[in-house]
Amino acid sequence: MTTVAELPAGFADKVLSAQSTFRSVMDAMARPGSVQRIVACAGTPAAMMRGSAAIALTLFDHDTPIWLDPAMSETPDVSKWLKFHTSAPVIADSSIASFALIGDPDNLPPLNRFAFGSNEYPDRSTTVILQVESLSQGPAFELRGPGIDGTATLRASIAPQNLFERLAINATLFPRGVDVVLVHDDAIVAIPRTTRLAGSGD
Repeated sequence: MTTVAELPAGFADKVLSAQSTFRSVMDAMARPGSVQRIVACAGTPAAMMRGSAAIALTLFDHDTPIWLDPAMSETPDVSKWLKFHTSAPVIADSSIASFALIGDPDNLPPLNRFAFGSNEYPDRSTTVILQVESLSQGPAFELRGPGIDGTATLRASIAPQNLFERLAINATLFPRGVDVVLVHDDAIVAIPRTTRLAGSGD
């Protein structure tokens, strides 16, 4: 059984690292499809990538309920690490989660299991943090929407393969919807609810 003292450390410099990570996340949201690097390093439990851990240390707190998929929840250190470093409550009901951490993207639950927010409070929705195989190799996805000049091409190995088709539900819900942050190691790509798939290929 892992004790608190044995858990991986968080940021070495909490303030500067959190500021750097926050800028990376905001840049990713402002430029959907662009690959941003998380410069700040964080100690991570085995199931979490560095980018996911840094986002958690930066954005999670006692007011942000977290839902973990089985790949994350079945690794006891993940829940312990999150509670110790962020104080965020880990919950069983994904429909009220502020964030969802997905370690097994092939088994991403249907998006309607997450919070879409309301017309009055669209920010009360779930941000899905999805760990993927690659954000530099794989099929090409052409994206369009606010923050993109024409179209942006993302080459990535993403599961589930129909992720963007699933995200089409956002178009029918706007301003409600879910936002997605793709993570591979220390790289992140944001897919806000306003981003649409324009085309895809090899």
